[in-house]
Amino acid sequence: MASPHRDIALDALLHPLAEGALRWPPAGDALFLRAREGAALHARGGLQALACSQPFKPEADRLQRIGAGLIDEDALPTARYPLVLVLPPRQREEARALLAKACAAVAPGGIVIASVANDEGAKSREADLKQLAGGLSVISKHHCRVFWTRPDAVFDSAILAPWAKADAPRRVISPNVPAGSFLSRPGVFAWDRVDAASAMLAEALPNDLGGRVADFGAGWGYLSMQVLARCPKVASLDLYEADARALALAEANLADAPVPVTCHWHDVAAGVAERFDAIVCNPPFHALGRGDRPDIGRAFIATAASALKPGGRLWLVANRHLPYEHALGEGFAQVSTLAQNAGFKIVQATKAMR
Repeated sequence: MASPHRDIALDALLHPLAEGALRWPPAGDALFLRAREGAALHARGGLQALACSQPFKPEADRLQRIGAGLIDEDALPTARYPLVLVLPPRQREEARALLAKACAAVAPGGIVIASVANDEGAKSREADLKQLAGGLSVISKHHCRVFWTRPDAVFDSAILAPWAKADAPRRVISPNVPAGSFLSRPGVFAWDRVDAASAMLAEALPNDLGGRVADFGAGWGYLSMQVLARCPKVASLDLYEADARALALAEANLADAPVPVTCHWHDVAAGVAERFDAIVCNPPFHALGRGDRPDIGRAFIATAASALKPGGRLWLVANRHLPYEHALGEGFAQVSTLAQNAGFKIVQATKAMR
């Protein structure tokens, strides 16, 4: 059984390169889409020539700390790379777009290599790359499938271009948002719907919520839109979101906001410097993996306690089973559960006046 802290997909991805089945380009100039930091990447060394895309802020920060360069995968450079590495996400359209971009970015005679955990859709992603590139080399390692193109691969132009746009932003019609629709894209949290927990929190927001307000873990902006629609005393709104793809959507969805809006690509768990009168929050309880991570929610609560002014209020929604009570009691003078149902609980927490 692999350690829960081990990045098995990254280890598997780099295995053919570590064992000599494939070779790093002599100059080290490779492209790594959805790159992640890890021991296997550290062992590579010389990461300055490695161009990495990673929209998730905590992972992006780790990559920068080890010297890797970051690029925007929605605006890839025109240069072609002799080696393109990919860690595809689970969501189908998002993964297909990433694989298509990888195939478009590889130089003639180059290799695209991808790795996916068996329980994260490995066979489907392998089939996708095979559709794009024809025959593949495939190995199984660390409970993952690793698959790569041949140097003479001819990519299917009939699906390459449409797949590259498979996760493009699009309008989603919804009667549950003030504008009647919102801009979203496959792969962001609750991309094609209003999340039930956030909707429940929106219903509980008081109309006297005002002053400087923050949305921690803002996603594509639903809660922030509801704050502005329901709380006329709000003077300004700050959105904090670790997924750069989601944050860009939130910025677009709130482009016509009646108050100043500031969007921060930021890991809330690392703390924030600003101070607020109120914070709304539907904290994530997963990172890039699938297992529950209640430590993330507890870190959000601790950051909220530090970021609120004396007497400031936190409005939080969470899954009922998540153990946040101790963290709330540590950071706040008053904590009350305002509503709960079979799945979620709404908590209001007030910071002490001094």
